[in-house]
Amino acid sequence: MLFPSDLTSFLELIRQHGDVAYSLMFAYAASHSLLLALFAGYAAHAGALSFGTLIVVCWLGSFTGDVIRFWIGRRYGARLLDRYPRFERPVQTVVRLTDRHYAWMILFHRFPHGIRGLAGFAYGISRLPWSTFLALNFVAAGLWSGAVVSAGYAFGQFSEKSINNASSGLGIVMLVLFLGLSWLLSRKLERIMERY
Repeated sequence: MLFPSDLTSFLELIRQHGDVAYSLMFAYAASHSLLLALFAGYAAHAGALSFGTLIVVCWLGSFTGDVIRFWIGRRYGARLLDRYPRFERPVQTVVRLTDRHYAWMILFHRFPHGIRGLAGFAYGISRLPWSTFLALNFVAAGLWSGAVVSAGYAFGQFSEKSINNASSGLGIVMLVLFLGLSWLLSRKLERIMERY
């Protein structure tokens, strides 16, 4: 079977191809993929991935992704906004917020859905110095990685206690509900950010 049809088979596939899974998690963390990091935390609880290694991989991926976006914003920001004017308003909103509240922005931009991808780019356009960005970004990436992977791991503990058979349909439904709730909370944070 090319693609597993139940959760237990899927976790076994992750166990067998851990190096590939960590590489994918690095790439997805670089894009701040919240839902995949939550699921990876769940997989770590199930023993398919190492909890500590997963946090480090997500930390480095998240940090690296924002450093690349910052560099692109610093080097090509104005030209890219001229070329893609539909992004100018959200980017300039983030730039204004960064100029006033840079520490809070960098620490929490990974959580709201709509701001994740643009924030690093906007930081590059702002007046924020490289050294300040790198220091805060490193701390923020660690906080994000620890929080999201731990939340997925905690869900795994909760579901294990409430469901004896992890491959049952109820286990999959609970995982989907958990991921859906995480997405809804992310959207709520996005709407709050839009007020600025």
